[in-house]
Amino acid sequence: MSESFTDAASGVPWHDAEALPRGESGARVDHIVVLGLVPPGARVLDIGCGDGSLLALLRDRRGVDGRGIELSREGVNACLAQGLPVIQGDADTDLANYPDDAFDVVVLSQTIQATRNPRVVLEHLLRIGRQVIISFPNFGHWRVRAELAFRGRMPVTEIMPETWYETPNIHHCTIRDFVGLCRDVGARIEKATALDARGRPMRFSMPWWFWNLIGAQGVFLLRRGERR
Repeated sequence: MSESFTDAASGVPWHDAEALPRGESGARVDHIVVLGLVPPGARVLDIGCGDGSLLALLRDRRGVDGRGIELSREGVNACLAQGLPVIQGDADTDLANYPDDAFDVVVLSQTIQATRNPRVVLEHLLRIGRQVIISFPNFGHWRVRAELAFRGRMPVTEIMPETWYETPNIHHCTIRDFVGLCRDVGARIEKATALDARGRPMRFSMPWWFWNLIGAQGVFLLRRGERR
């Protein structure tokens, strides 16, 4: 009997495409999903915030009390130019300095696959944030599989545009892999969605293998749970 992805994700229904906010012209699609998951006025830490586009969106549309950590000096400078309170830091080493429950929401957008120890990073996120939002490219997407199977090469896709020798990604994972990691660290999946290659949210009424095959990226809303 076919297992549904909601079963694999501890029975949590996937975020409904119709509930996504509209009218955020120019915003990255996973940022729009994140926007819909963050409550107004929340204390937010955006880790690996890049040029600050998500943090600025949350500030302008949700009125959040936002902070950011960014590894690159160029990214920090771009954030500071927008008046965003961002410091230079490394998710692999600096999260240990934050106290428990320091933020309402911690965001890690398209970054977990670039960390040296994703499990430790996720454990810190669950410790310092009451809720955690994570987005990541799905290495189980059919185009990725096709590149490996038929061309024998590391894939270059819309969501993973760098060649293998230039990419910052060092720990690729599939949507199914990430659900397993959540289970291992005792994280509770509250909401989630998969986005196809065009950024369209996928319906939750499909078996798990369909999400893993067609979803180009996943977005998860997590909360600290009991370790199994």
